Amino acid sequence: MGTATAPTVSLTFDNGPTPGVTDRVLDILARRGVPATFFVIGEQLVEPTGRAAALVERAVAEGHRVGGHTWSHSVPFGLLPDRDVDRELDDTRAAVERLGGDGRLFRPYGVDGAMDERLMSPHGARRLQEGGYTCVLWTSVPGDWLDPTGWPEVALADVGARAWSVVVLHDLPVGAVDRLDEFLGRLQDLGADLRLDTPDDCTPLRAGIPTSSYPLLGAG
Repeated sequence: MGTATAPTVSLTFDNGPTPGVTDRVLDILARRGVPATFFVIGEQLVEPTGRAAALVERAVAEGHRVGGHTWSHSVPFGLLPDRDVDRELDDTRAAVERLGGDGRLFRPYGVDGAMDERLMSPHGARRLQEGGYTCVLWTSVPGDWLDPTGWPEVALADVGARAWSVVVLHDLPVGAVDRLDEFLGRLQDLGADLRLDTPDDCTPLRAGIPTSSYPLLGAG
């Protein structure tokens, strides 16, 4: 694990893929030699042009991880009926796996980064365990979609406060991309260890097995 002067950082992107944006993100990651995890919205993978699906295939081919971030990103699982939770999980997993991603890698929808009772239902938590999912949460949500110019300073402060940070950015038209290269350069100047795996303190399930942070799901 990293230190205050040489932090460990797991970089993640939510809510894509977005043609015209995710491809720019992938270009920057390739140039910097940085791996990342993309948590994608399932319904975007079946849009008719196929451009979003091609971006998932590219990300996988370039060594990044791709998991699911719900099908519709419309209502947190803690507020959904069980049948809708099932549909969101099953449809997203199928769409991600069809493109070579990891259908059992999952990030729930937390409103504005909140981890509260809305995050996950008891039924959803059972489905994740029974399905052998790995569930990844976060330690830093610097709000790039709200402040696409100022987010790097927030993220760097978060990274400086922890030995190992899981940072949530967004490959959206309003998001991280315009300052991503600068942010990665500043992390590399710090000697940061940029990696794909995530710590137990924000990975409440690994292959369906609860870890020490399982209570963060708030699902009983």
